Formats: sequence, structure tokens, C-alpha cells
Amino acid sequence: WLYIEKQPDSKIANHAWYTFWYVVPTLPMFLAFPFLLKRFGFWPTLGISVVITLIAFYIFAKILKPYGIELL
Repeated sequence: WLYIEKQPDSKIANHAWYTFWYVVPTLPMFLAFPFLLKRFGFWPTLGISVVITLIAFYIFAKILKPYGIELL
């Protein structure tokens, strides 16, 4: 859609770059969700998954900051 809206290539590249970095900290949640669902049911699993994602995102952002990648 950015290309259709005639956005500059730099903006499209920036969007793709940060999309990658924002997806990576969600991966632990996808690993934990099936395991948790069998034990706790849907709603508790969803809540725990949100907490896992928030913690993973915070840690990941702190790890990337010295490399010049600002997620927060």
C-alpha cells in the first residue's frame, strides 16, 4: 500500500526493516501458546502470552539499542 500511495522508497524500506524487528520478539509467544493452552485454557493462555510478548519485547529492545535499533 505504501508503493500505491507513492511513498518514497526509503519509507518503504524503513517499514520493512522495522516490521522485521517488531516481529522477532513475538516468536516466543507462538512457541509457548500451544503448550500453555493445553494446561490453562484459552483466556489465561492469552493473558500469559501477552505478558510473555511484553517481556520479550522489552528485553529485545534493550539488546538492540546499543546497535542503533530503537524500538521503544
